[in-house]
Amino acid sequence: MLSPIPFRTGNCPGPPVTDWETPPAFRRNLANLGLGIAEAMDTAQRGMGLDGDGAFELISRTRKELPEALVFNGAWTDHLETGAARTLDDIVRAYLLQIEAIQGIGGRVILMASRELCRIAGGPEDYEHVHDRVLSACDRPVILHWLGEMFDPQLRGYWGSERFEDAPDCALGIIDRNRMRVDWIKISLLDKNREIAMRRRLPSSVRMYTGDDFNYPELIAGDDRGYSHALLGAFDPLAPAAAQAVGRCHPETSTGSTGFSIRRFPCPD
Repeated sequence: MLSPIPFRTGNCPGPPVTDWETPPAFRRNLANLGLGIAEAMDTAQRGMGLDGDGAFELISRTRKELPEALVFNGAWTDHLETGAARTLDDIVRAYLLQIEAIQGIGGRVILMASRELCRIAGGPEDYEHVHDRVLSACDRPVILHWLGEMFDPQLRGYWGSERFEDAPDCALGIIDRNRMRVDWIKISLLDKNREIAMRRRLPSSVRMYTGDDFNYPELIAGDDRGYSHALLGAFDPLAPAAAQAVGRCHPETSTGSTGFSIRRFPCPD
């Protein structure tokens, strides 16, 4: 089981019952394989049974269980009711609430795409305003996550443009102004050409993580101009094979990894 999911739904009586016992064993397995862990991310847990409070409970439990592991944690605005944000300041405060909670227990941050920001933003300048303010509050470099509309239709037009050709300009501008606070960006667009085009425009200090289920092997294998690091959900039985495969693909680097995983360390024999 990858994440704590409410078992009791529909016509079953009583409130949802969440399994908090199984996930730590899975995470220990990933950490022992030298894989990093991306915790409380949207397509794995957010919007799939956990609300904002439940996500922080998961983050806290993982932090307590694996204090030495490399773990990044999703900061979102999902504790806001849909339509609750009226101003950009509302979005900033929502992000900061979750960021401060994560950083308060010593956690690292993945800054996830906000549905509420997408709903009220008037253009690229609004995304720049929010991200510049939020990133200024991060105590260590973060991962930005650009989740495409094919995964979440409410994120259509993220970065203030309906055209992909224009959207990266906003994201890249934010990264350029905040190079000390952004080390990685993950994009999940299911389009290898768009990912490669953006990857080639990143500053040399910023790495690209791929969430492309369709072109995953090709993107992490890369070409003579670079490659994407690996960050994608994987089931427990695949973790050993994934650790070996990614380690062999780019053994000279500290790459991303498969599973709730964002960085590769030397893999075991």
